[in-house]
Amino acid sequence: MKKLMLTAAVLATFAAPVFAAEPASDHTFTANVTVASDYRFRGISQTFKQPTVQGGFDYAHSSGFYLGNWNSTISGLQYNDTAGIEMDFYGGYKFEPIKDVTADVGVLYYFYPSARILGTNEKYNNAEIYFGGAYKWFSAKYSYNITDFFGLSNAVGGNGDSKGSGYLDLNANFEIAEKTTLGFHVGKQWVSNYGNLNYADYKVSLSRAFDFGTLSAAIVGTDTKNGAYANVVSSSGKSKDVTDTTLVLSISKSF
Repeated sequence: MKKLMLTAAVLATFAAPVFAAEPASDHTFTANVTVASDYRFRGISQTFKQPTVQGGFDYAHSSGFYLGNWNSTISGLQYNDTAGIEMDFYGGYKFEPIKDVTADVGVLYYFYPSARILGTNEKYNNAEIYFGGAYKWFSAKYSYNITDFFGLSNAVGGNGDSKGSGYLDLNANFEIAEKTTLGFHVGKQWVSNYGNLNYADYKVSLSRAFDFGTLSAAIVGTDTKNGAYANVVSSSGKSKDVTDTTLVLSISKSF
């Protein structure tokens, strides 16, 4: 009897189906959505200091190549004749030149459907190439304009085109507790041929990840002093400084 039981066990072992582990996919697709109290781009509100809804999609290949689209509501008080949306399209390549260091190079196009700069036929659309790197908690990126800086040209400002403008983006992020991150950012914008538009911006943020999403609070501001970026509402004559220091609250979720 013991011999029969042993024989049956051996046969059952060989008869059991064998499942090979599926290889990991080379392709990754993700999506994200955010609701925030303000949309600050390089320290400047794009929604006239009103709430915003944002979202995007990303594709990444295991080789390091990636593509993406990100969208946000914006204010018609700042973008004349706008459809009320900013659409960003980007693509690039990430790689590790040395251990623990990630390099990133790509191109980013900002598209503002139907929007034109007031009094001109110039579009706000903007294209940049960027070069970045990251090491552990620190990252840096430089963006270089290959078009006029958001439509700024001789037809608008009288100083010539603004191609060659640049933005330096420095960030440090620290996990200070489980699922809790403290972030620091400082940036510097240079506008070619329009030196009065140069400025710096900063941000200090605290975020906490939960199952339902990530909650964030950030103090955002700039050092603009001359009011060049303040927006004037022509219909009422009132103005609002969209560059001042403010608290931005947000909730975001990735899928």
